[in-house]
Amino acid sequence: MSRVHVDEDIRPLSEFRAGVATFVKQIQETRRPMVLTQRGRGVAVLVDAHEYERMQERLEVLEEIYKAEEQLAAGDGISHEEARVRIMDRLSR
Repeated sequence: MSRVHVDEDIRPLSEFRAGVATFVKQIQETRRPMVLTQRGRGVAVLVDAHEYERMQERLEVLEEIYKAEEQLAAGDGISHEEARVRIMDRLSR
């Protein structure tokens, strides 16, 4: 996902209400998120649906990595060689 362009991608909520279709088109074309503000404070971020799915997939991978790190720290891991042997055994069945 591209970074937010401060001069183009941060807009007041009132402006968004008045031109929803234009904002959605901009998000789809640029693939950049849009920050909506209310009284000068960020209240929401709009993201293209495809970009949102990509973010979710990346988060799932990161969660698996964190889980694996916790398991290794707790001594629940197996060696690389043992993992290779197990995989090769399953593939040969």
